Amino acid sequence: MLDNELKILSARIDSLAELSTRLLAENRKLRAQETSLLAERDELQRKNELAKARVEAIILRLKALEAQE
Repeated sequence: MLDNELKILSARIDSLAELSTRLLAENRKLRAQETSLLAERDELQRKNELAKARVEAIILRLKALEAQE
């Protein structure tokens, strides 16, 4: 009986070790994705700010032209 219980316990330990390895790999992959997505978000925010500044400049020029008329 004891031998059988040890085999079962050993199998469970092996299974948990395998699960731990898979979860660590998945965690690394998700962290890399997070880093990539954060960098992409920062770049999009920068581009958005540039576009906003351009639109505001165009609006100011249009108002200036309108005031000249």
